[in-house]
Amino acid sequence: MRLRTIFMGTPQLAAVSLEALLRSPDIEIVAVVTQPDQPKGRGLKLQASPVKEVALGSNLPVLQPARAREENHIQELRALNPELIVVAAYGQILPKTTLEIPRYGCINVHTSLLPKYRGAAPIQWALLNGDEITGVTIMKMDVGMDTGPIISTAETPIQASDNSETLHDRLAMLGAELLLKTIPDYASEKIHPRPQPAEGVSHAPKIRKQDGLIDWKQPARSVWNRVRAMVPWPGAFTHLRNDPKAELLKIFQAEVLEESGRAGEILRASKTGIVIGCGQGALNVVMIQPEGSRRMTAAEFLAGHPMKPGQVLS
Repeated sequence: MRLRTIFMGTPQLAAVSLEALLRSPDIEIVAVVTQPDQPKGRGLKLQASPVKEVALGSNLPVLQPARAREENHIQELRALNPELIVVAAYGQILPKTTLEIPRYGCINVHTSLLPKYRGAAPIQWALLNGDEITGVTIMKMDVGMDTGPIISTAETPIQASDNSETLHDRLAMLGAELLLKTIPDYASEKIHPRPQPAEGVSHAPKIRKQDGLIDWKQPARSVWNRVRAMVPWPGAFTHLRNDPKAELLKIFQAEVLEESGRAGEILRASKTGIVIGCGQGALNVVMIQPEGSRRMTAAEFLAGHPMKPGQVLS
């Protein structure tokens, strides 16, 4: 017998899990809950979430409450009589009344190895902190922020070539695979949620635009981690001191060099990259985006924006 399930999620990461559940012979998706359509682009045209697009493509009922705590919405969920609610990056905190509706409760796909990185931006903070391993956790939800008991986990190494985009995509697939393995055993009580350990708790607050600002006094490895973590948004950024005003530059790919120079000073600029001194070591910038333009290689950028040793970034 298939498990009557409501899916709740919004971005592409969640859409990957929904697509996986739709392929499962053990699960019947009876409705999808996602955030209201949002204005996007220059024309501010309303755009459906990735999860809504998947749901409509599969002819599933879609609910889009402005607030998850709306009593009418909670009554709609009750009327669907779900046995399980699966949540992945929905974007709103669920009230206790919703958590208590399904027989098997609400389970969440979280992109960290809990209790590490509770919160909105676990992928970015794992990169910012230079972690070598991350993963996904399937958790039974409670009223706290990512504090519920752990049902299952899966790990993946963080590669030197990873940024937030590549790690996001890998964790999205890992989370979807783990969901498919976990739900049948969880529903049949072959596995039981276990409380999160009290040790190792950390938080991953939402990334703000100003988090992209580079401090060249930091070690090159820390700057490199910031570059990786801020892809695609807001982008790690710096300013080239030019008259009459500083020029904004976003850095999207770089590598650490074992050499020294004054923090923020351009040490050399060539087709192989723009080398910038840091508090310790140096950073070779290989992919850059000037304000109002596209991403380009250092060679492409230098063809139209000559740089000389001694120029300073801040």
